This record gives sequence, C-alpha cells and structure tokens, in this order.
Amino acid sequence: MKSDIAISQEATIEPITRVCERYGIAEEHMEPYGKYKAKLSLDLIDRREPKGKYILVTAITPTPLGEGKTVTTVGLSMALNHIGKTAACAIRQPSLGPTFGIKGGAAGGGYAQVVPMEEFNLHLTGDIHAVSIAHNLLAAFIDNHIHHKNPLNIDPHSILWRRVVDVSDRVLRDIVVGLGGRTCGHTRQTGFDIAVASEAMAILALAQDLQDLRRRLGKIVIGSNGNGEMVTAEDLKCAGAMAAVMIEAIKPTIMQTLDGTPALIHAGPFANIAHGNSSIIADAIGLRYFDYVVTEAGFGADIGAEKFFNIKCRKSGLKPDAAVVVCTVRGLKSHSGKFKIVPGKPLPEGLVTEDLEAVESGLPNLEKQIGNIHKHGVPVVVAINRFPSDTEAEIHLILEAARNFGVMDAVAHEVHAHGAEGGRALAEAVVRAAEAPSEFKLLYPDDMPIEEKIQTIVREIYGGVGAGIYPEAKKQIEKYNEWGYSDLPICMAKTHLSLSHDPQLPGRPTGFRVPVREIRLSAGAGFLYALCGSMMTMPGLPSHPAGENVDIDANGKIVGLF
Repeated sequence: MKSDIAISQEATIEPITRVCERYGIAEEHMEPYGKYKAKLSLDLIDRREPKGKYILVTAITPTPLGEGKTVTTVGLSMALNHIGKTAACAIRQPSLGPTFGIKGGAAGGGYAQVVPMEEFNLHLTGDIHAVSIAHNLLAAFIDNHIHHKNPLNIDPHSILWRRVVDVSDRVLRDIVVGLGGRTCGHTRQTGFDIAVASEAMAILALAQDLQDLRRRLGKIVIGSNGNGEMVTAEDLKCAGAMAAVMIEAIKPTIMQTLDGTPALIHAGPFANIAHGNSSIIADAIGLRYFDYVVTEAGFGADIGAEKFFNIKCRKSGLKPDAAVVVCTVRGLKSHSGKFKIVPGKPLPEGLVTEDLEAVESGLPNLEKQIGNIHKHGVPVVVAINRFPSDTEAEIHLILEAARNFGVMDAVAHEVHAHGAEGGRALAEAVVRAAEAPSEFKLLYPDDMPIEEKIQTIVREIYGGVGAGIYPEAKKQIEKYNEWGYSDLPICMAKTHLSLSHDPQLPGRPTGFRVPVREIRLSAGAGFLYALCGSMMTMPGLPSHPAGENVDIDANGKIVGLF
C-alpha cells in the first residue's frame, strides 16, 4: 500500500469553496487560505439551529502500535456520507512536537485522511503560532513588569506562567531567565511547556465566541502578589493584546477528506496534559450544517473522553448521542503484557500471528474503557480497526466480548484500506446507536470539593484505590479554595499509556494509588489541572525523531511525512 503522503499528493482535490457550497456554507462566510482550506465565520452559528447528532470517537488505552483513532474518526465521517447522511469530522490541529517526534502526523491515514495532509500537519492556518505568540507575550509582560519596579508587587516565586514553543525540547523544561542588571532583566527559574499545553490553547478550544475568548484571557492567573492575592492578565493589561493576536485563530478551519467529506479543524490542546479536544465553536457550526458531527477525543476513554464529558460538555452544554471506542487486535494483545515492543525492531511474532490467549488477556482494558463511557450514560459502539494480520477467530473473539460488555454494537472496519466503503457497517451501527436513548450525565457536580473530584476520577475512571495528594498540592488546593475556584472541573495530567499513572502497567491494573504532585490553575480555561506521577508538560524527542525523514525533493514537494 502507498504511503499516506503519496496517497494525499496523488488525490484529486476539489476547491474548498465547492465543498462548502455543497453543504450550504456560502462563500461570504469563508476566508480561503489557498485553494484547499478556509477559515469559517462565526456568524454561521447564528444562522441555523442545531440539528445534527453528536458522535464521540475514543479508544482503549493507546499502545506504541497506534490504534487508528483519527483514521476511524475520518473514515466514519466519510462512511456516513457514503450511506446517504451528511457528516463532517471535527478534529484538532496537530502539534509539530509529535509530527517531528515519534507519532508523526495526525491527518488520519491510508484512504481515510484529511488532505492535503502536508498542509494539515505543517502550520495549517497558523493558529498554534498565534496561540504561542499570545502566550509568550504575556510571559514577556510579566518579566517586563517586574523589571520596571513591579508596581503590582508580583512575587517572582509565585509566577505560574511559563513560556511555550511547539517543538518537543526537553532542555527547556527547567531554565533560568534573565542575567540580571539594568539590561537583562530579573533572574528567576522558569521553563517551557509545549504550545498545545498552553492555557491560551485550552481557552481557544473552550471559548464560545470572540468576546468570550477575550474575557477568558483576562481571567488568566499568572501568580500572586506579596499579600497572596492573585494577579491576572487583565491586571497586567495584556489580555486585550493577546485577544488581538488570536483574532483569526478563533475561526475554525475547514478542509476535506479524500472523498470530499468536510473536516473542521480547530484548536489543539494535548490530551495527557490539557483537555485533548477540538473546539466547541467547530462542533457548534458542524451541528448546524450536518446530520452528524464526528469528533475525536485524545488518547483513551480514561483521558480524552473523560475530559470531553466533564470539561468540554460541561462548558458547552452539548450532549453526545453516541460514542465509538476504537481498538485493534494488536493493541489488545499488547495489553496482555506478554510482548515487549521496541521502536525500530520487528514486532514480536505473537502480535502478527493468531494468539487468542493474548487477545483474551487484553480484553479487560476494553471492558474498562467501555464502562467509562457507560458511567456517563452514552450508548457505545466498538470499532475494531482491522489489520491484514488479524484472523477471523481474533476478530470474532473481540466482537463477542464487546457485546457481552453491554455495547450497542461491535463492528470491524477497514477504512484505512478501503475508505468510505470500508466503514459502511460501522456507519450503520453508529446511526442505530445515535437513535437510541442517551442519558448523558456528568461524573461529578461543580460543588464537589476539589480533592474529592480528583479521588472520584481516580476511583471511577482509572480503577485505582484513590489519589495520594502531595503536601504542596494540598496547599495549592487551599489557595484555590480561598480564591474562589473550588467549583472548577479537574483536568488530570497523566500518562496516556496506562489506566494508572505508571506507563509500565498495561491492561486493567488494580490496587494502585495515583500520586498528585502539583495542581495548577487555568482560571481562563475554567479548570484545575493535576500533575500526576512523573508527567511532563514539555515532551522530549526520541533517539530517531520522525523529523529525520522529512525533506523536500528536487521539485519542492514535501516528502517523508507520515
């Protein structure tokens, strides 16, 4: 099979204006960026009432093999159009960190991808760069304020606002800025996060309109003064400039899949650090112009889906009609704990030959992730992303187990190899599930105490015995209670490779306690995020980054992306 980028570059792609026209989006509500992508006006939200079904795609706990969640999201939207519905997918803009790191791009793959994939994966319409500049502008304002006699009496040791860059760069995790003196600024210890972990990015994803974006930016708490009172971006008179930098970023981008299905791309918050979902605005537009909006939550159902329900839906008021849990035969075998996967080396034989015992051993992870969706009252369809090495016996085992776990349906699909037709059965199953009663509910109420919210997530979603909250984190909880933020939801920052905090625990571990070492405030975004275990907010590159393969050929065409 051809590479993803070869398939993308050989495709016949319609002008984006024609795609929009087909679905009733007039040219006056578009701002083209070249021929194949455009920004959409937020006026589209006010022109129609919502009519569409809201479908979430999530997954089992990810493995290094990849489960194909974005492939399934894109392919499902294509398949829904193929069976006579109108549908769009709504996904995040990929960070250049993973693109040039170990994961590669995030446009889907094979014959279920967003095109042109190189434009999708590299810069797109510049939203992440706008977020980065807005974020770092506030960082510059903070240090400049201290340099110029610090009239707000900001305590330098209390500053929460780090800098960001959209590259995985471990040496920036902890740094010292300012060499002192009259010209080089106040010396203090700080660091960088990856840009998609920025609170400004979370705000972009959760804002309802431009004025809401502006208000939220003003609420950002950067630290406290000498009296322990919080200092905000509004106090520093920086929020207005941040909003001005992000004024185009608030508009979603529309692209298309290989068959011309619309793809709404907006915002890119990381799921294991931030809340891991595309924007409320993109979903709101999609639900007014399509019968189905298929949106994706990052990583497994314990991370992205939990945050989709308890942060995104809590803020938007939107209620999902059905959820799809993606799994693979190889992924479930990995969760058996029998196999060691080493990047760059051939896969263990049991992963590519029939091993029913390994599949059986990995099924508890699927059962738990299905249960995590059921806790929120949403009907579930299991989608097996099928690979050529999978056997009929392995597929049958998973389908039967999933049905015994109480799902509406379970289906194997082949959208990667066959596009929309390869997802026909999945699309039909999702339509049936979306017609079933959905009794959506949140995991916890706003007024539950902060610590109990954390304990609830650990016990109910991860399956642990509870959280061990460090003394420093307990002090932070006391401060946030004092400042009036006790009613905010929790965004847990933990490894995506395990239901626990420990990436070395596959399957469905039990008896663990999640250590919470720090709790940070994202007042503008409207959540508190708890750093669990050794979770880092700035990734590092692997020994052989994916960027080593990216180049341009003699004709100026990008090669090596995947």
